[in-house]
Amino acid sequence: MTLISQIGDFLGQEVELKGWAYNFRSSGKIFFLQLRDGSGRVQVVYSAAVLSEDQWNALQQLRIESSVTVRGTVKKDERSPSGFELDGFVFTLIQLAQEDYPISKKEHGPDFLLDHRHLWLRSERQWAVQRVRNTIINSTYTYFHEQGFMKFDTPILTPTSCEGTTELFEMDYFRNEDVQTKAYLAQSGQLYVEAGIMSFGRCFDFGPVFRAEKSKTRRHLTEFWMMDAEAAFVEHEGNMQIQEELICRIVQDVLKKNVYELRVLERDTEALRKVVAPFVHLTHQDAIKQLRDLGSDITDRDDLGADDETLLTQQYDRPIFLEKYPVEVKAFYMKRDPEHADRVLNNDVLAPEGYGEIIGGSQREDDLDTLLERMSQHHLALEPLEWYLDLRRYGSVPHSGFGYGLERIVAWICGLHHVREAIPFPRMINRLTP
Repeated sequence: MTLISQIGDFLGQEVELKGWAYNFRSSGKIFFLQLRDGSGRVQVVYSAAVLSEDQWNALQQLRIESSVTVRGTVKKDERSPSGFELDGFVFTLIQLAQEDYPISKKEHGPDFLLDHRHLWLRSERQWAVQRVRNTIINSTYTYFHEQGFMKFDTPILTPTSCEGTTELFEMDYFRNEDVQTKAYLAQSGQLYVEAGIMSFGRCFDFGPVFRAEKSKTRRHLTEFWMMDAEAAFVEHEGNMQIQEELICRIVQDVLKKNVYELRVLERDTEALRKVVAPFVHLTHQDAIKQLRDLGSDITDRDDLGADDETLLTQQYDRPIFLEKYPVEVKAFYMKRDPEHADRVLNNDVLAPEGYGEIIGGSQREDDLDTLLERMSQHHLALEPLEWYLDLRRYGSVPHSGFGYGLERIVAWICGLHHVREAIPFPRMINRLTP
């Protein structure tokens, strides 16, 4: 059996393909079958003069999404997206699909399509999105492997949060002598990856995380995939360099490996080709001034909201490093800027074209006494984080890290309006099925 993506290697030869009929039409004694197998799509042309009567009759009974086996000879076809088609001479039905396939060519609303997400994933557009997602994941692993980072798995069940518990899913864990223990679904593996680098130097994790915030925006999911990376002996500037290299590598790999998928998505690839180093660098103060000039009512010490991010990123054709936020709007573990004690050595990366934040990172506070002071200011209980404080008690070093939201990167690179299409089965405040 051959995959559709491989048929270019078999020009003029006979191949067998197995897949699904996603479209077809008949013109007298000629039958045009549109076949997909997960790796690609191709047209198979059958003639009644070539097929047996039973096979020709089976073709006439075919329904959308029936599974089939075909045999044919590969030939060039410039009109085909793949550049090839098959002259078919064998047709075998594996399973005849039912007549009432729910997703038709007519317009369907987003709720209907999400209710049928298990079938919607078969459409060419959704197939293309998930193929790009897969490239982004593989590119991330490859880049980190080349840079000496080790994959380091972190727990999903945690006793506390790295940024407070107000946006976490709480659950009852084990009972011990009638004492109820609370646990939370992780919203980041960062703190645990920090433990990892004290053993391995450079680490990253990659997995599902959970946010209990009741948000309905196009940028938010309740369950999503996040990559967290940390590196010992890397400070603020070096941390941003790693982020810049990673994003450039991801975009380059997608442009190289997903040419067809980007065409299906009608993505403006020229916009992606502009994603090259160096990225734009703005301090929080600079960004506030620029936003006010653009009509925003944001104040000096505010965090940027989605509308502000959109407005700012529409001014540039490259990603933006937004640096050195006020301490009061960022997490306890971020190191203060030695030149401006009311600022932290952090950065967000904002994607262009209005897509906003895709990365958050910072240099981490490595001094024990300073970290204890920060935790007190944030009213954090010490006991659940004693293990984290041990990292500063025994061989603390300067270190930095960052995390990216996979679905936000997928949405940006694919040109999607909503992150719900960026993940196979989205979980949102109002959606738990299918």
